[in-house]
Amino acid sequence: MASQPSQQYAFRAQKSLGLVGGSPNYDSLNNFQSPDVPARTYQYSSDGRLFAYAIPSGVRIFQAESAQLLQELLLPNIVEINFSPRGTYLSIWERPVKLEDGSQHKNLRVFSASTGEELVSFTQKSQGGWDLQYTISESHAIRLVGQEIQVYRPAEWAKGIVDKLKVEGATTVTLSPGLNPSVAVFVAEKKGQPASVKIYSLASITGLPTSQKTFFKADRAQIKWNTLGTQVLVLTHQEVDQANKSYYGETGGLYLLSAAGNFDCRVTLDKEGPVHDFAWSPNSKEFGVIYGYMPAKAMLFDQRARSLHDFGTAFCNFISFNPQGRLFAMAGFGNLAGKVDIYDRRSLIKITSIDASNTSHCEWSPDGRFLLTATLSPRLRVDNGIRIWHCTGPLLHVQQVDELYQTSWRPTPVDVVPAFPQVMPLCPPPTASAQQHATVAKPTPLKAGAYRPPGARGLEASAAYTRDEGTPSGSSTPNGRFSRSPAPGRVQTNGRRHVPGAPTSPSPVRNGDVERRGRKKKSGKKEGLSSPASPGVEEPRPSIEVQIDGAVEEPSSPVNGSVPPTPSGDGSTLDPIAKKIRNLNKKLKAIEELKEKAEKGDRLEATQLKKIDSEAEIRRELTALGASS
Repeated sequence: MASQPSQQYAFRAQKSLGLVGGSPNYDSLNNFQSPDVPARTYQYSSDGRLFAYAIPSGVRIFQAESAQLLQELLLPNIVEINFSPRGTYLSIWERPVKLEDGSQHKNLRVFSASTGEELVSFTQKSQGGWDLQYTISESHAIRLVGQEIQVYRPAEWAKGIVDKLKVEGATTVTLSPGLNPSVAVFVAEKKGQPASVKIYSLASITGLPTSQKTFFKADRAQIKWNTLGTQVLVLTHQEVDQANKSYYGETGGLYLLSAAGNFDCRVTLDKEGPVHDFAWSPNSKEFGVIYGYMPAKAMLFDQRARSLHDFGTAFCNFISFNPQGRLFAMAGFGNLAGKVDIYDRRSLIKITSIDASNTSHCEWSPDGRFLLTATLSPRLRVDNGIRIWHCTGPLLHVQQVDELYQTSWRPTPVDVVPAFPQVMPLCPPPTASAQQHATVAKPTPLKAGAYRPPGARGLEASAAYTRDEGTPSGSSTPNGRFSRSPAPGRVQTNGRRHVPGAPTSPSPVRNGDVERRGRKKKSGKKEGLSSPASPGVEEPRPSIEVQIDGAVEEPSSPVNGSVPPTPSGDGSTLDPIAKKIRNLNKKLKAIEELKEKAEKGDRLEATQLKKIDSEAEIRRELTALGASS
């Protein structure tokens, strides 16, 4: 067990770069020489043996397991670095510049990773697809120059090009893995000529293609070989969607081709919309596709594009098999919620669901037991960090990293890591960081309820919305709006809101000052409010504070159904009957004023005429209350 490599991962941020050991402790490699300036990029070799990073002054190469520094190349202005499959060669790409002597800038350079010696250099203006592509044995390397495929033997760089093939209109070249490598060449649609994919055997690249297929509506293509290099999936794409359904362009179709040329077809997708993602299983015999307008559909196909299983529809746009092909994850990232569903390939049963919101990068560990999700900048500039999940669902480790730009597992060959067990592996205990993350309380979303105006918030519904006959109407206005009465536990003192637990002593007020609070009723017409003295409606009473010997006395608002006494003009209080008599007399006085206006020839509104008509009823009410009108 000691000889087995750890599940190490690396990360690069604005102010830090590090190597972290895997389960169960996730300790940083203390002997790793982290740069004192921001790193521009890092890269593992495909076999996981080497690790390198680029800084403004050059490149440093380490032994990944022990973090021992092996080589330092003093090369300024490096933007990209990449290892060959076995880590023998290191390619670097500099941003091209114009040289003073007019010669071409050899900005793609290949070095020996062990000695640091420069072996060969090329001019490579485009950053996309900048590096050479190597066979897994590193016996050959290819690159596309214009419309010409050039073949090299890395062991004999000095011999230069050993073979070449010109393909008219070639825009993309992809070298297959496997022991018998092939080259897939994509030719874009141009001047009415259909697009095509042609496959050539690398051993006889100058001969006829072993397989080819043509199709329309294809400006570019995404090409994925299976692990054995026997079949390839080609997803075509058109830059402009003729139907104007998407400004991202239009997906043309998904095609399956055999390298030997004995089989090719279009993969039948029965839901309209784009292909969001597709991936080969490591067994090279099946692949998964997520396609269609949201919610998207997920399907599993065999190597002849026959449907194996329909997973239905879900909000997902990502699929990935673990290196053993035993598990696969389907998730919705980007503008989707970040839910990850993990399935067992044997039973096709969902094992668990993970909430990995705001994920920018997702990757299986080499042993297939863990899933790494990360939130990266500049995709999202907050909550950047790394999370490690067990394949059965639990969160095991959390590492928050400000301005995190890059992270990945250390690659490890499948035959080196322990075999995936027949039953689901046991989950190790989470680290303290995961436990602390789990204890952080998430804000509970507020449930939407019935709308209450600001003045009624905090009151019980019965108190806020109902009023018994005869109840003082100081808490309402003629048009049914609520005044800003204090909520329970927040009784106003000295015109201020009282917060429970805060001191209740009144602030000093100068003697003789009189302060008035609340809204005063104004006579006359006001937009949105009914005219004063409406029959049967009691007028709002303004809240009045009276300064007496340095203290302020204020009528308290109705709380919990209590009715405060109503002050009269002489300082005494009125009972409800006396108060109602007073209000009716005010209405009679307002009616008399309206009559005088009518006698002068003023034009009255309908509501004012209606008030005059209510005079008899008001006088009957006064008589019933024992008052003379």
